[in-house]
Amino acid sequence: MAEPVEYRPRPTPTEPSAYEELDRLVQTLHEQGLLRLANDLASANKGIVEILVRGLSTPGAQNALQNLGAAAMVLGRVPPGTFYRVADAARLALARLTEGSADHPAPGVRGAYRLLNDDDAWRTLGPLAEALGVFGRAMSRPPPERPITEYSGKESEA
Repeated sequence: MAEPVEYRPRPTPTEPSAYEELDRLVQTLHEQGLLRLANDLASANKGIVEILVRGLSTPGAQNALQNLGAAAMVLGRVPPGTFYRVADAARLALARLTEGSADHPAPGVRGAYRLLNDDDAWRTLGPLAEALGVFGRAMSRPPPERPITEYSGKESEA
């Protein structure tokens, strides 16, 4: 009787290898002209590259890059419609502030009393007061040592 043949099929790769991804990246950079730009900048004047590297290695530049990254991560959680509403509301509020207050005389005691009974004013001021409370509580927390780690939940390698 014949011996059974042990057959193990080779798995076919479903994802490109790292070398294939690197080749694709270099090709894309070349097609977009970014590779030529980087090469021209690097070869044009070594002083420019040295200044750039020296500038990026300062603690202030590293803090700025980390702050930009943190802002991008936080903004990534805000839906575009909500962000638009906040930005547009800020624009309208700033426009109102720049108009001046000459046409708004002081309300006096009766005006202040009427304001206390104004439901529309309280519907506007209530959420604003709650938002200021949330902001104040968040600002009273101590700053994290590693903000990116706190945000993402992943430990950084450095």
